[in-house]
Amino acid sequence: MKEIKKIGVLTSGGDAPGMNAAVRAVVRTGIYNGLEVYGIRRGYQGMIEGEIVLLDTDSVSGIIHLGGTILQTARCKEFFSFEGRKKAYEQLMLSGIDAVIIIGGDGSFTGAGIMSKEFDIPFIGIPGTIDNDLYGTDYTIGFDTALNTVVQAVDKIHDTATSHGRIFFVEVMGKEAGFVALQSGIACGAEGILIPEEKGDLNKIRKYLTDRARRKKSSIIMVAEGEDEGGAISIANKMKEEFPDFDIRTTILGHVQRGGSPSAFDRIIASRMGKDAVEALMDNQKSIMIGVVNGEIVHVPLSKTVKLHKMVNMELLEMVDILS
Repeated sequence: MKEIKKIGVLTSGGDAPGMNAAVRAVVRTGIYNGLEVYGIRRGYQGMIEGEIVLLDTDSVSGIIHLGGTILQTARCKEFFSFEGRKKAYEQLMLSGIDAVIIIGGDGSFTGAGIMSKEFDIPFIGIPGTIDNDLYGTDYTIGFDTALNTVVQAVDKIHDTATSHGRIFFVEVMGKEAGFVALQSGIACGAEGILIPEEKGDLNKIRKYLTDRARRKKSSIIMVAEGEDEGGAISIANKMKEEFPDFDIRTTILGHVQRGGSPSAFDRIIASRMGKDAVEALMDNQKSIMIGVVNGEIVHVPLSKTVKLHKMVNMELLEMVDILS
């Protein structure tokens, strides 16, 4: 690998609280080590269109506490094609960029891995997604903040559920992964949790509602958006038909989960990952993701992060049955 003097940093895919903390860490670590750091706006779309700006220490001052991403992000279909990636590479060369640090999820890392092979340019990935579904890291940037946002919202829903003796089906984000639903459900004391990783769990909800008829208490059922039964609204409608005497309601938390000031935990892991990503580049590493396992920084090949599946802890789901 040639000597790295200029690096680019971008945020790609869905935004996540803590991305700005990671950008800040990349910029300041790069400058500390004598590198020029360029921000690439609007993800791969901005890379293709040449939206590349030089960043200095002041550029990232006062952003560690902000949600979203100051570099903005975008979905980019053009990058799926070789022609689109070639345009992106040409723009990097025009700015003299030797390597790129990308903050995003599995789709973003897939594109980075392909482009790195095609044009022999180093990419380092930093996991930034509230879904926490990337293999090779215990936590992704934004997951902890999203959990706390969900818990705060569901605590409020629980108040009205208790006041009226209602059953609330609450849908949370997570794509095809149940990490947000499972852990927030435990933290909220949910009586049931439906996640894509556990098939046939609707029968457990039916059994719970049947038993509940004798108790007449309020209930919270957490539903991951990728659940096979069709989401909170579809499931709630089925249960209304089967249990017409119950007051069943639904709430979809939606994009409120992706916003807000990042938690202290997200700020810290984002800072650690951003610093290590720069140091990994300077150590001539490429095509890896920076992760955290058992509190320690680890390096995972990008190919593994997109090919291997991260499993939820099924013991936690068993615990829900016991505690409910």
